[in-house]
Amino acid sequence: MAQKRRFTQNKRQASRAPVDNRTLRRLPELIERPRPVVYGKPFIVVEDAEKNTFIYQAGEWVSYTATIAECRQTCQVKELPQRINGRVRYEIRAPDGKSA
Repeated sequence: MAQKRRFTQNKRQASRAPVDNRTLRRLPELIERPRPVVYGKPFIVVEDAEKNTFIYQAGEWVSYTATIAECRQTCQVKELPQRINGRVRYEIRAPDGKSA
């Protein structure tokens, strides 16, 4: 003997009901993407134990104005595995003045 259906739902009435939860009632918001940053040529900076930074210019190491922490905010900073006289080497690429 077949089992009885205990819950009956009228499918015709359900299909005629107005759809209230449409996903595209309003247009999606347009989001402006930031322009891609173009970085210049890389240069090498070393940092000593006291967090002083130096750049190699004209055959000698000259103190650099920004610290590595300041450079990380605006530039691409990559720590290099080789050390020079106990100092950590970093490759830094600053943003170019021109944008793409």
